[in-house]
Amino acid sequence: MFSRILIANRGEIAVRIIRTARRLGIGTVAVYSDADADALHVELADEAVHIGPSPAAESYLKASRIIKAAKAAGAEAIHPGYGFLSENPDFVEAVERAGLVFIGPSAASIRAMGLKDAAKRLMEKAGVPVVPGYHGEAQDLVVLATKAREIGYPVLIKARAGGGGKGMRRVDHPDDFAEALASARREAKSAFGDDKVLVEKYIARPRHIEVQVFGDAHGNAVHLFERDCSLQRRHQKVIEEAPAPGMTDAMRAAMTQAAVKAAKAIAYRGAGTVEFIADVSDGLKPDAFWFMEMNTRLQVEHPVTEMVTGLDLVEWQLRVAAGEPLPLKQADIALSGHAFEARLYAEDPARGFLPAIGTLSHLRFAEKAAGDATLRVDAGVREGDAIAPFYDPMIAKIIVHGKSRSTALAALGAALRETEIAGSVTNAAFLAKLSEHEGFAAGDVDTGLIERDIDALTAPAEMPRGTRELAALVASGLLDRAASDDPWGAIAGYSHFEALAYPVRLGRDEAVERLAVAIDGPERFTLSADEQSLAVRLRREGRGLLLTGPGIFLRATAARTAEGVTLFADGAAFHFAVPDPLERAETEALPGERLTAPMPGSVKQVRVSVGDAVKKGQPLLVLEAMKMEHAIAAPHDGTVEEIVAEGEQVREGMTLVRFAQDGNS
Repeated sequence: MFSRILIANRGEIAVRIIRTARRLGIGTVAVYSDADADALHVELADEAVHIGPSPAAESYLKASRIIKAAKAAGAEAIHPGYGFLSENPDFVEAVERAGLVFIGPSAASIRAMGLKDAAKRLMEKAGVPVVPGYHGEAQDLVVLATKAREIGYPVLIKARAGGGGKGMRRVDHPDDFAEALASARREAKSAFGDDKVLVEKYIARPRHIEVQVFGDAHGNAVHLFERDCSLQRRHQKVIEEAPAPGMTDAMRAAMTQAAVKAAKAIAYRGAGTVEFIADVSDGLKPDAFWFMEMNTRLQVEHPVTEMVTGLDLVEWQLRVAAGEPLPLKQADIALSGHAFEARLYAEDPARGFLPAIGTLSHLRFAEKAAGDATLRVDAGVREGDAIAPFYDPMIAKIIVHGKSRSTALAALGAALRETEIAGSVTNAAFLAKLSEHEGFAAGDVDTGLIERDIDALTAPAEMPRGTRELAALVASGLLDRAASDDPWGAIAGYSHFEALAYPVRLGRDEAVERLAVAIDGPERFTLSADEQSLAVRLRREGRGLLLTGPGIFLRATAARTAEGVTLFADGAAFHFAVPDPLERAETEALPGERLTAPMPGSVKQVRVSVGDAVKKGQPLLVLEAMKMEHAIAAPHDGTVEEIVAEGEQVREGMTLVRFAQDGNS
């Protein structure tokens, strides 16, 4: 076994690897960029080496710097995690030339599966079923469009390199093919440095089921059962589970055998995932699934497999890379219970899941799972850390395991509702709604489930009555004074003739409201606004608060941060800014007069010109941020007076489009 390894990654996967290495007595070396100087993985590692500026292309993707750091720190091997250099065969060869061990598959195996078109041709030869489509070398628009007509619409354009839904477009009509192809190519080129694509038949009722495989250097290969990753949005996984709901013995046998056959066809070594798409129009059937691709690395969702098998996949990776045979034979690997993983992101579901940035000024996860389930949280951040625009905006993975699917799913929903995050908008409430979705609960899952119910799943939570009043009480600071050890705190606000009123300003949805808070006695307050008063009672319940009054019964927890007050009630977060009354507000443009960048990014394409009359909803430009393309549409009818230049780098809040004054609606 190794005595010291370098982890060529960041965030939760780096933390995950460090914890297993520490349990095995293996020393760890972390690498970090400028943005990650104070990151959790840097703090936990035995040693950390700075490798460059914040952009990944200038740090985490610099193979030579990583190898140099490993040599200087005395590491014997490099673990790539996932993403970044994990599936780069040139990096594998460079690591081995440097006399180090790459903790993963061989460069030949990665190359064999690295391009989807070549991988599918290889799988066809190995007898693994493959999705009908065009996987050839010709990339001319005419050829691809002709093949799409032959396959039959709808079709799926897919980047042949990479994954994560990047460079992927569904096309329902021939007239839309050219534009979809151009967009897919741009995104693929940006994400993977390769703009070649393949075209496949779009499966109308698909389920995404993948099989975890493991191989060693001694010719052994096994599977660790399947995971269902059908809950997706824009081809990106949202919630994963193991085992797949409704899986039959015949279907499992056929799929796992095909996965092991795929691994053996390329003499695979280490952890890998063989992804299949199944047509469930008529239920799960052993003859209705096809190979999509093989991920030659550890997957983000590997914890659900660990939970249902009781195995540590990172430990297996380390042992196999050190030359040991697989720890178990196929017959010794058992499946127990059910597990779910939800990916918690800094993103805004109400705004098309735009990635968000910010400082996690308040961060709390559930302490334990509901019932007899078990809870695991894999996070690469802690309270006070910033979500930077340079990397994937994942905050944590919420993982639960229960004896049955229903108990595990209930525990997942409860854990998500107990999650508290302030400082950045997140998808926590969306995930909680998804965990309670009737169809999902019944196991009636396919990749179109989220899109079919997207409006209900992303609708902002209705603010419970009393939320504004509770926010005002927290913002006033009176609760902190009354709860302190100062004996005078209990009579804060007292005066001989009438209760003193403390002014509070709350900002929400660009509106600022002025309130006054008066203490009437222990746990009793009067709040006034717009010449109306409301008497309430506030009780503490551990960390929680209970506000009661006329028509009010609100249980919530609260976080007071530099940004304001955030209340957490029944899985939803409600944020109120607390403006400084001494601050002068900056002069802003009139509502609707300008369109600003929702996040930092690069303008990849401009579709209109100055002087053009545009309609509400019309695409104006394409902004690339966090490796994804986002179409920016007109918020109303109007005339373009000014527009950002194509190729320009923009910061969040920067003006993208300005409309003529008479174009407002």
